[in-house]
Amino acid sequence: MAAGGAGLVLSGCGGTEASVLEAGDTPVEGGTLRVGITGGGASDTVDAHVPLGTGDAARMFNLYDTLFAYDADYQVVPSLAESAEPNETGDQWTVTLREGVRFHDGRPLTSADVRFTFERIMNPEDPKSGSSKLATLESVEEVDERTVRFVLGSPDAVLTDALAQYVMGIVPQDYDPADPIGTGPFRLTDFEPGGTTQLTAFDDYWQGRPHLDEVLLMNFDDEDALMNSLLSSQVDVIAQVPLPLVHVISEDPRIQVITSETGNWVPFTMRTDMAPFDDPRVREAFKLVIDREQMIEVAFAGQGRVGNDMYSPFDSAYPLDLPQRERDIERAKQLLSEAGHPDGLSVELVTAPIQAGAVEAATVFVEQAADAGIEVSLRRVDATTFFGSGYLEFPFAQSFYYTRNFLPQAADTSLPDSPYNETHWDQPEFTQLVAQARETLDDADRDELIRQAMQLHHDEGGNIIFGFFDVADAYQRYVGGGASDRSGMPIASFRFRNLWIETGDAADGEA
Repeated sequence: MAAGGAGLVLSGCGGTEASVLEAGDTPVEGGTLRVGITGGGASDTVDAHVPLGTGDAARMFNLYDTLFAYDADYQVVPSLAESAEPNETGDQWTVTLREGVRFHDGRPLTSADVRFTFERIMNPEDPKSGSSKLATLESVEEVDERTVRFVLGSPDAVLTDALAQYVMGIVPQDYDPADPIGTGPFRLTDFEPGGTTQLTAFDDYWQGRPHLDEVLLMNFDDEDALMNSLLSSQVDVIAQVPLPLVHVISEDPRIQVITSETGNWVPFTMRTDMAPFDDPRVREAFKLVIDREQMIEVAFAGQGRVGNDMYSPFDSAYPLDLPQRERDIERAKQLLSEAGHPDGLSVELVTAPIQAGAVEAATVFVEQAADAGIEVSLRRVDATTFFGSGYLEFPFAQSFYYTRNFLPQAADTSLPDSPYNETHWDQPEFTQLVAQARETLDDADRDELIRQAMQLHHDEGGNIIFGFFDVADAYQRYVGGGASDRSGMPIASFRFRNLWIETGDAADGEA
């Protein structure tokens, strides 16, 4: 049996992180790091299993650990688990927990805590964010204090990929989100939704105490305020510099920008169950009108890579040999004519500032589509309205996702029962390929099935995936330990435990 792509047998600890040691080669202990973010509000949470925004993700990564995790190269590696091994049929996985792990209140991590965690996530009365990724999970059994068995309704060759998602944080049996306890490198000291979160170093963290004493996660109302906070030394690090400003801010000698190549994507979504997008010829025509290079240049200031209408570019099965779809206005017109639209057609595109570059991409699409006789009227709403009651109902809109491998992404977005199936994609052959791939333990055989599913999505799917954009974070140069990260999560997946401050004065704005 071959080792699984997401890890059939995994052991060891950690992955590669190519740190940029601008503040000096030797970590400095102590100090407070002030981190600026945007997007917070009244719905902010510290609940391990229901994060929504960027600030929530930052809290999850630091308060909690998962059984497995992604390294900087987006490879699954052990975390709280020491190893995981499937049975011969792949419908049971035995996970051995790491020794010496303690919760913030001093109690040791046990198999009972793991069982409780996944019962909470899968609670049918109140399923949490990760439940869709564990659809076949039937139970988690305690074998002994350090061993658990995941019992599945059907084989799952990539279970460890699901267990590495940050929404799968392990919590104690008496977990109370109002007073959250985890095993993460920091513990919660203070939390104000939409305001500042105070995190204090956990002395007994299983990977060693963080260099920092404290992290202040500070929310700002908009990107201008965020940028000004960095330039005025009000904060030490900011997450996700607006890509058009990367070049400008990089010229400031006090600041270093670290850019990561990611699999993050902002697709246009076409509902495949509604006219005119229920006709695959129309969907293909819309894919053909895009000048992808121009789209990357305008929407992401050139900080990204062209896409080929398939997600998960870092998946080992991604078909790099599939010809790149190029702009072809004449072919688009021909397809529209064959679909009964010889004079073109009119559609509404719903857009919102759900991610930097989204509204700009929508504006460019309006211009590019006009060349093929497609009249697009733009309806811009705010992000709250976009994700309100009309979400998943728009015939033509946009979306946003971080880096993921193919099978978890397909489970979330491309199957009939997916919770975020914005395109209402229901293609029996695709669904069968995904199910078959998930049950296939051999790497090569599974990759071939995924490749076939990806090509089917490329040919007929309702997502226009024109590109993948970079993520840029900005650090004051007195901050050490910064790194790039393919996950698309800012600040190297919010690994504050790896950062340090060179001088005590720097944190007071005296760099």
